[in-house]
Amino acid sequence: MRVSAKSDYALRALIEITQRWVADDPSVVSAEELSRAQGIPHGFLQGILADLRRAGVLSSQRGQSGGWRLAVDPNDISVADVMRAVDGPIVSISGVRPESVSYNEHAVVLQRVWIAARASLRDVLENTTLIDLAKNKLPAGVERRSRDEDAWQARVPGS
Repeated sequence: MRVSAKSDYALRALIEITQRWVADDPSVVSAEELSRAQGIPHGFLQGILADLRRAGVLSSQRGQSGGWRLAVDPNDISVADVMRAVDGPIVSISGVRPESVSYNEHAVVLQRVWIAARASLRDVLENTTLIDLAKNKLPAGVERRSRDEDAWQARVPGS
């Protein structure tokens, strides 16, 4: 799985916004402020924020004191929700969802591999919310996986 820059930037911007929500700060956050805080290119961030608004994650306020705020409770927004909002399906094979891929009888087993991989990703991404990220406290199962030493080891073909 590759995490796109869009997903990474979207989540980083949302962590900034959610931390204000946690602090009970009702003010909106400008794209410029988010860009500076997270080192995200401003033009790229504008498009990401618009995607998140269309998905119902953010709302915007226009004007001199305009900016962005969460449109829904961050306890109800998962990492998977954000990734789908900016990039589409979590797992696709050449742009096709795994359940819709067709193979000949020799390779049909691959479809089950892709389905299983998606289920594993969902287990982590759908169970981690913006609140978890903003509070730097992952769900127990995700935390356990992240502390596994083997998970931190890169696997390079041929080694």
